[in-house]
Amino acid sequence: MAEAVSSAKHDVFQAIADPTRRELLQLLGGREMPLKDISGRFPMSRTAVSKHLRILAEAGLVQERRVGRETRYRLDADPLLELKRWLAYYERFWENKLSLLKHYVETEPGAEPAGLCPVPAPPSGGNESL
Repeated sequence: MAEAVSSAKHDVFQAIADPTRRELLQLLGGREMPLKDISGRFPMSRTAVSKHLRILAEAGLVQERRVGRETRYRLDADPLLELKRWLAYYERFWENKLSLLKHYVETEPGAEPAGLCPVPAPPSGGNESL
């Protein structure tokens, strides 16, 4: 069972869940780099950086290329389109909230815009000095 899990490819969501891997993607965004140059920028071993790069490669976010004895890595952003499509669905909720906020700010004071619930006042428990 453990072998099946470890041999499974990582998806884009798993790959970008780690902050180190997101930083690796930013680093590789504009150029191809060898492992020795990449690992010198992180406070971890070369083996640890290599494991992060392997996860990114399994998700299709990083391409590797052998040049002599060194392996070079570069970003392949195409798989991020899956993430973009997923987030686009939720963007409509953010846009709706921003539209409601704009409407609220632009209405007369004291008027309640449709679709917005008023925030209740905090209960007064005699701690007005806080």
